[in-house]
Amino acid sequence: MHLSPRPAALATAAASLVLAAGCTASGGQGTGPKADAPQTITVWHGWSADAEAKAFENAVAGFRKAHPNITVKVVKDQTDDRITNAIRGGNPPDVVASFTTDSVGQWCQSGAWQDLAPYIKKSGVDLAQFPKAVQDYTQFKGRRCAMPLLADTYGLYYNKALMKGEQPPKTMSELTALAKKLTVRDPDGTIKVAGFMPSVQYYEHVPQHIAPQFGIRWLTPEGKGGFSGDPNVAAYLKWNKELIDWYGYANVKKFLRSMGQEFEASNPFQKGKVAMAVDGEWRTMFLKREAPKVDYGTAPAPVADDRAAQYGGGFIAGTVMGVPRGSQHAQAAWEFVRFLTTDTAALVGLANELGNVPSTIPALASPDLRLPPQFATFLQIFKHPASTTTPPTPNGNDYVVKFQQFVQDQWEPGRVRDLDASLRDLDNRIDKSLQLNGG
Repeated sequence: MHLSPRPAALATAAASLVLAAGCTASGGQGTGPKADAPQTITVWHGWSADAEAKAFENAVAGFRKAHPNITVKVVKDQTDDRITNAIRGGNPPDVVASFTTDSVGQWCQSGAWQDLAPYIKKSGVDLAQFPKAVQDYTQFKGRRCAMPLLADTYGLYYNKALMKGEQPPKTMSELTALAKKLTVRDPDGTIKVAGFMPSVQYYEHVPQHIAPQFGIRWLTPEGKGGFSGDPNVAAYLKWNKELIDWYGYANVKKFLRSMGQEFEASNPFQKGKVAMAVDGEWRTMFLKREAPKVDYGTAPAPVADDRAAQYGGGFIAGTVMGVPRGSQHAQAAWEFVRFLTTDTAALVGLANELGNVPSTIPALASPDLRLPPQFATFLQIFKHPASTTTPPTPNGNDYVVKFQQFVQDQWEPGRVRDLDASLRDLDNRIDKSLQLNGG
């Protein structure tokens, strides 16, 4: 979500963010002085690099001009754990921003982040300015405790020189055929250039970003584990394993061990070692900064062959903002949240400086956006009706983590003998975890 290294999907352990039911912090909607009274609010966000922090301060400048009575104290580099501990301890800031949309279910259900519905209604904020997927990841079971601030949108990057005139694939069968055609090997099978690396251990090729292109539903309508009853899960796994086996699992592991760091110049796509890769919109900024000579294009990620009508969509997540329980200036805090998440100039400024997608439909069309031509793909994916996100739960992304662990540790190495039984076991473990957390 930002230019500093981002945590991998498996790193967002749900257990680290579970809030105790008995949070001691008090305060709720309408508490504290009125928004037009002189006061100071404290804002915590997770951006850490100097350029990122400056971009946030530039956006805040617009709020300060519009609300001269409110002094804003900004604190950078704040993690979700620090936010959680401050709420538990009854001494939270007035506004919090997090990169972890997977935790919205926990925050909403526990009340750790206040219900914003009364503020939204009173302010007349039109939620239709946000795409449906964005509306989905900022609420849980009808309780909207977060507002979106910028977005991550995932699409396909392709190296034009390595593509040799080929057009970007639109279906998974096209992707597979082109991956094989573009792959270059040594005589012993070692992968010199991967047409496309299917392993979930390849950076952003985690199930959360690619499996939605097969239409998987993640959970049942009742909020239970839904992997065993979803034929699209089996379709995703079959595609993954067939391409893994074509490369050879040992060759895949060898290639993975040779990769550079995702957020350094040694990233294999930037070094011409990968022809096509699924990645977030921020990669355009890294390429501009670290590999300006790479001639590349972008396109929506391919979809399963039976989902051609959904081509153009992709996975969406993003930064969220909220007012924590215990805020001593809740009304002024809401005015700050409302401004940063709906003001077009503020969002466009952040998008230009951070290289993320502005999170309202009006901001997408702003003539003031100054982003690389390849960025336009992600603006289109963001507002595409087929774009999706992972559903929130009371224990965060635990079900996503468990599925990725299954794919990484059992499926890709070929250790699964009975897929149906394995997926039923996975669903049972997911359900037990959800029950322990009030799901």
